[in-house]
Amino acid sequence: MNKVPELTIFFPFWNEEKNIEQVVKKAIPVAKKVADKWEILMIDDGSSDKTAAIGKKLAEQNLNLRLISHVPNRGYGAALKEGFKNAKYDLIVFNDGDGQFDFSEVTKFLAKIKNADVVIGHRKKRSDHPFRHLLMNLLKIWDLVFFGFYFKDIDCGFKLFRRQAVDKIMPLKSEGAMITTEILAKSKKAKLRILEVEVNHYPRLFGDQTGGNLRVIIRAIRESFSLWKDLRNGRA
Repeated sequence: MNKVPELTIFFPFWNEEKNIEQVVKKAIPVAKKVADKWEILMIDDGSSDKTAAIGKKLAEQNLNLRLISHVPNRGYGAALKEGFKNAKYDLIVFNDGDGQFDFSEVTKFLAKIKNADVVIGHRKKRSDHPFRHLLMNLLKIWDLVFFGFYFKDIDCGFKLFRRQAVDKIMPLKSEGAMITTEILAKSKKAKLRILEVEVNHYPRLFGDQTGGNLRVIIRAIRESFSLWKDLRNGRA
């Protein structure tokens, strides 16, 4: 495929000291291959381990890398918002920093963005706990009932945006896991063109998943009701 003129890549990290270096170093040759100008943002969401220190070292070694860190830990949504806010190029892709995706599959997204404003991944086969599968299916029902949209994999952490699309859905309010619902609900309201693409998903080798945590789930439900009210009252 032909290179795109420019691309911002960002990864949200929270306590991913065993993943961050491998994830970023695997992404660098892909970035060079697909874009003339590129940057990789490492978004450290208040990690309590060595994630930020490793990210700082990586950024010192490559001028195309930037570490953006906030304290304390605020949540997945907060990390994504930092990525969008700090991206400087016209195409913006985010990919979870847990090593469960093959970033080289970004070529599938770039091929689709020619006819879309947003391209979202859907995992061919989820490689995580069955409880996460249940939550995903419940989320699809929830979002269909409350927000009127349906996608194969709403919370897939691999999505590509045009800059104009991001501008139309900002500002984003969700700080936690409901950020993906907010992104898609606002994209639907803005009548953005959304396409889906299948991606592979691999087992997590290091670190812990937090998506099935009760605190995370309760926070997501609260944020969902807040989003629903804002959309209904024209505040979003």
